[in-house]
Amino acid sequence: MSRFARNLELEGRIPTVGASAVNVLKFKDYELQYSNGMPIRYVAFPFPVAGQPRSVHRAYVEGKDLLSGKPMMRAVIDALTAPLTAEEKRAGMPPAAAPEPRLLAPGTEDNLQRLFKEREWTDFLPVVLPTERRVAAMLRGTSRKPGEVVSRTGSRELTVEKAAVYAVMAGARPEYFPAILATLTQAPSFGNSTSSMANMIVFNGPVRRRLGIHSGTDVMGPFSEANSVIGRTFTLAGKILGDLRLNVGAYSTLGSALQYNNLCIAENEELLPAGWNSLSVEMGFKPEDDVVSVGIGWSYISSVGEAQSAHPPHMLIRDYMRSLYGSAATIVMDPTVAALLRDVHGFRSKSELGRWLADNVEVAAATFWGNGVNTTASMPMALEGLEPFAGWMKAPPDTLIKPFTNARSIQVIVAGGNIQTTWFATDFRFGRGTPITPWK
Repeated sequence: MSRFARNLELEGRIPTVGASAVNVLKFKDYELQYSNGMPIRYVAFPFPVAGQPRSVHRAYVEGKDLLSGKPMMRAVIDALTAPLTAEEKRAGMPPAAAPEPRLLAPGTEDNLQRLFKEREWTDFLPVVLPTERRVAAMLRGTSRKPGEVVSRTGSRELTVEKAAVYAVMAGARPEYFPAILATLTQAPSFGNSTSSMANMIVFNGPVRRRLGIHSGTDVMGPFSEANSVIGRTFTLAGKILGDLRLNVGAYSTLGSALQYNNLCIAENEELLPAGWNSLSVEMGFKPEDDVVSVGIGWSYISSVGEAQSAHPPHMLIRDYMRSLYGSAATIVMDPTVAALLRDVHGFRSKSELGRWLADNVEVAAATFWGNGVNTTASMPMALEGLEPFAGWMKAPPDTLIKPFTNARSIQVIVAGGNIQTTWFATDFRFGRGTPITPWK
């Protein structure tokens, strides 16, 4: 929200007030310090906002601003018209955050573990203490310079050396480090929302075998060192770089257990059916390219039972997808399911399956708009008259609509031990993958 308000004020020269639930506004100081550099004025509503009836929203508007205590509309008018304070007249991006000392004072193992937990530099599991010797050994896993920037959020930079610190803390080996650096180019894209967002990390290419990134039996379980520590490194980087501490930046009502290792897996490319490309090839890479892709989403629904040739599995997947937030989906399926879909039901490619699902997943309009994420993301377009959203908004509640308007936003990942015809339906959305080789 602050980003949009900043753009309106800087580019459109339009005075702007941000409005949000009060719990999210605990994060606004972070936005000022590290992201947009502009002190956006806010008003705050009670929480929750999404999913409440119109009468509740009206009561919020007719009630008081939870920041100033003023009547809501008076607070909005004052925020739009009151002269800027000296603090608000600051221009440009803020100076870089004062860095933590590069080295901590020596201490005992127990005291240092306690310090890391007190500062919330951990996932509250024990970490490998990042001594100079251990970090130097990790840095030997790449030719990149320690001070090179891997990613940034506002003025907070993730350097190669900091990434090495996080990798050591997570228990990684130096040979994992290029794959970790490529993954961390997406940090701090760490699932953080009032709802239960999380990440999914997927590896493709020869790197899977070279590093032992698991793609087979029990691929999502705690049975692979590489999957565990690479995924955990992303968590530590997201927390520390994003300064995510409980109720200070981290404010999800339930959170997600997936955040512990970010569903870090490899695709079982060896068991892809004929004509089915890997995730990275679907994105435009070559089969021999080492690639990591990071997705973000909310829902992760197990098929519970197993698919049978007598009942088409794509119809079961279609039914499960009705529960997802519309617009994007990623189906993670065992190779046995992929084989059924290819050999018995004739899907010659992942894209054919994606098109079929986009054409056949239907939900009632009331169900679509009943999801607060859909309302937040799609209602503005509906109010602007953009189709199909405007038509969906006007449709009778029981009208069936097709929420997956872009078949290319439906991805398929084949992983698992070729044992059981099960799958997971998720709403994770992937951007373009990141090549690993440049980070060696």
